Amino acid sequence: MGYFKKAKVGDKVYGLVFGKGKIVDVLPDSHYTIMVEFPNGYQVPYTEEGVPGWGKFKKQTLFYRSDVDLSKADFSPVDKILSPKKIIRLREKNQLQVRLPSGLWTNVKKADPDYVEQLLEDEKYHLFRKKS
Repeated sequence: MGYFKKAKVGDKVYGLVFGKGKIVDVLPDSHYTIMVEFPNGYQVPYTEEGVPGWGKFKKQTLFYRSDVDLSKADFSPVDKILSPKKIIRLREKNQLQVRLPSGLWTNVKKADPDYVEQLLEDEKYHLFRKKS
């Protein structure tokens, strides 16, 4: 039985990557069961288990808002902007975190590789920090 088995259009959800969202379509006869729209305009399909249809995610990244407790989540701003050299070094040592569009900090290995590469190409070094 999937987490979103009883999902309805209009249900409020929270995605670990894009933050707050709303279910805009339910697709009962498809691999992807629901379509979620986020404030940034993205519409992402999700399976019944909450796995998105983009990236290489194998675990649930979408939850009902009422089930999420963000009181212990880390949304703090970056203390020190890292140099490109330092980012590479920390990435090799698995000590680098990246800030997702939702504002959450996560290990760079758990983030979508295309997202991380785009940040590096755009020189958005303020979205990286050393693991605390």
